[in-house]
Amino acid sequence: MLSGRRLDLLDPSPLDIEIADIAHGLARVARWNGQTKGSHAFSVAQHSLLVERLLTEHNPKLARESRLMALLHDAPEYVVGDLISPFKAAVGIDYKDFERRLLSAIHLRFGLPAQTPAILLQMIKKADQRAAYFEATQLAGFEPSEAKRYFGSPGAGRTPRLVPLPPGDAQAEFLNQFRRLAA
Repeated sequence: MLSGRRLDLLDPSPLDIEIADIAHGLARVARWNGQTKGSHAFSVAQHSLLVERLLTEHNPKLARESRLMALLHDAPEYVVGDLISPFKAAVGIDYKDFERRLLSAIHLRFGLPAQTPAILLQMIKKADQRAAYFEATQLAGFEPSEAKRYFGSPGAGRTPRLVPLPPGDAQAEFLNQFRRLAA
């Protein structure tokens, strides 16, 4: 990692995880394999911020710890990239287990429970699907009916305006939100 840490992907230690590495990596991993509108790719860092924001808008009294878990929900992608689910299944290893172990180490590094509670996991998944709908329709060229078929209806609430940011800006926004939630 740029921090100088060496992360064993098969046996990740919380001691080898730095938020600066996570923010740097996520800001440079493109959602939708970079097939989005705009001068820059829409990054996993921006997606993570969007998921946390959508979750909080629907659950304004959510604890900061829960919001932090939402912000970090895709944190393993800072080292493994953003792979689509069908490809993960085709890889041949238990990719989900691999990601869970890495996410557990990330959670422990920042004082969070190793596993996201099931009810919160469901809430994050719903916000994640809403985020995917907005990303698909605003950035990836999907028609609303097509996005609804894949990701479900976004439901009621504000429609965020998504603008892909340069990696440095996405990294800074991710780090700032992490610091606010971890304080």
